[in-house]
Amino acid sequence: MAPRLDFTSEAFFRDPPKAIAALRASGPVVATRFPLVGEVWITTTHDATAEVLKDGATFTLRKEDGDVAGLRWWMPKYVKTIANNMLTMDEPDHTRLRSIVDEAFRRRAIVAMEPRIRAIADGLADELFAAGSPADLVQRYARILPISVICELLGLPAADRPRFIAWANSMSSLTNVLSFFRLLFAFRKMRRYLEEQLRIARVQGGEGLIAELVQVEREGGQITPDEMVSMVFLLLAAGSETTTHLISGSAYELLRNPALRDWLEEDWGRVGLAVEEFLRFVSPVQFSKPRYVRRDIALAGVPLKKGDRVMVMLAAANMDPTVHDKPERLDLARKPNRHMSFGTGIHFCLGHQLARIEAACALEALLTRWPKLALAVDPADIRWRKRPGMRAIARLPVVAGGAGRPRLAAAAAEPLPAD
Repeated sequence: MAPRLDFTSEAFFRDPPKAIAALRASGPVVATRFPLVGEVWITTTHDATAEVLKDGATFTLRKEDGDVAGLRWWMPKYVKTIANNMLTMDEPDHTRLRSIVDEAFRRRAIVAMEPRIRAIADGLADELFAAGSPADLVQRYARILPISVICELLGLPAADRPRFIAWANSMSSLTNVLSFFRLLFAFRKMRRYLEEQLRIARVQGGEGLIAELVQVEREGGQITPDEMVSMVFLLLAAGSETTTHLISGSAYELLRNPALRDWLEEDWGRVGLAVEEFLRFVSPVQFSKPRYVRRDIALAGVPLKKGDRVMVMLAAANMDPTVHDKPERLDLARKPNRHMSFGTGIHFCLGHQLARIEAACALEALLTRWPKLALAVDPADIRWRKRPGMRAIARLPVVAGGAGRPRLAAAAAEPLPAD
């Protein structure tokens, strides 16, 4: 029988490879209990994860009545509106909506944004200690950078960014049913705000991605007003939350492991390779959304029944020793790196390119501006938010440095990656 793990515990977030290895020892697909979801099957291997994500005909994101798999009957209508986005849709609706946002993204060249993203990162790095030292790298840097970028990309007013940060903090605090009810108020305010921004774009136009979406809508794109709201919500939330925790998790690993940091700082041309490994090793998004099994099937040899629920464990796929040599080791020069952090199949992350650029710019700007940056506390004192499915450092206090950097215990230190 699979071990009953607490997927929100400090022990799990501090050392995912250990917990994942224990799960995988029970099989490629194991039954467990997940917070807010309940009894569910989860995948523990790369192949089982890929099979679920690629087979939308068997593993559906919708109930038989068409509702999103993770929703409950008591949830308000505006929550269902926000949740009814392309990330929770099967075919053909997914392709219908994905083609609309793909067209809008094509009109906004993401790669061309890199100089602007670096400029934002440089400015935030300059201001890191403006409010004092130590500074919380999560709130002072990792949170603000992706929100600033996605707001600029969408064409949302810079003056409104404090409210986006407050909403993002509310979402990061989602740990149980009680915190979900507190989040409902933020969802309602956010939906009203986005409806107003879409109204303005329809009347006045604009320069951002929202205006591009409205233009695609006018040119015959098949999308309802509610779907447009949920689309912008998804872009705003998914375009900031996960990247926040990728940046903070990557910085934490570098600050507690100077050997890898020195290797990276020797040649910033290596940062793209390093980001791929941080995506695999940090795995900010640990699990997918729940899916229903449409028919009796054997998944990786494990029999599942129609109506069962399955969640793929992306973090486990990223730690599969049949795909990654010594997966518990952080190797910044790892190549090839077949991580699953952006998923696979039709739901492969739309913002993968943007997230990669943001993470690379964030790390280079931060450590170039503060070459002696150091943790202000012992690594053992760092804590993670008790949010199920997301590996998110709660606070990452740092100082400008100069008195030496905290190091890993000798037994846990990683060797330098090989070129």
